[in-house]
Amino acid sequence: MAAKLPVSNVEFDKLRLDDARALLGRDTALALPPEAQSATQYLQSVIDGLCELSLKDPLTGLSNRRHFRAVLDRTIDMVARSGDPALLLMLDIDHFKKVNDTYGHPAGDTVLQAIAKALAKCVRPMDTVARYGGEEFAVILPNCHAYFGGTIAERIRQTMQDMPIAIAAGTEISVTVSIGGAYAPEWVRSTAALWTERADVQLYRAKSEGRNRVFLDTQQEIFVSAEEKNMLFGHLALGDPAWIEGIPGETPGGSAMQKVN
Repeated sequence: MAAKLPVSNVEFDKLRLDDARALLGRDTALALPPEAQSATQYLQSVIDGLCELSLKDPLTGLSNRRHFRAVLDRTIDMVARSGDPALLLMLDIDHFKKVNDTYGHPAGDTVLQAIAKALAKCVRPMDTVARYGGEEFAVILPNCHAYFGGTIAERIRQTMQDMPIAIAAGTEISVTVSIGGAYAPEWVRSTAALWTERADVQLYRAKSEGRNRVFLDTQQEIFVSAEEKNMLFGHLALGDPAWIEGIPGETPGGSAMQKVN
């Protein structure tokens, strides 16, 4: 039984919430809590709004790096438990410094906002799109098989290439993006750093081989022996050996080995 939380002695009417309300009021996507609420409901609404703001990038409205890392960790846990495939995409706007140097930083901000908006429309509601930093973005696609992942990555690249961006009255520019991606190894608890590094390697490859390209690391499969599969999943098979046989990859001779593609 969960322990009861201690009764709060906070005097709600003495809290200074003006700065919090001002912060929430700057974000048009968030509604200010009505003051007619009870003190507890009002304070909860303010806290919920501030929590949402803490997970968003203020310029693009996408998830920020803090939220990205939290979702990445949850996705790794899901892949380790279920074996469902998951893809991480890292994107970088090509020659973004030239945009800032030629048209100014406000134009650069407009480009970032346009890319963010288009990027969010290219993926599913269940996917997480984040501004990773500077002109770099990241997309986490859970339950994403190889064919679908390649299709989405190419859709993103093509969309950005074909999209005119109005940076001033009568002035439009176009930009391209380089994309690198990596699948999480199935049935294994990897780390956020290793997964991100593998995607970054492919992004660097896309950059170095001409930009405006997509490179995806092949899906990593983990092969285990029949004995290991029985230890891991036997209690779920309920006496049906075919269920266990459906789990990927018993190796010849029953020895455990890892296959890295």
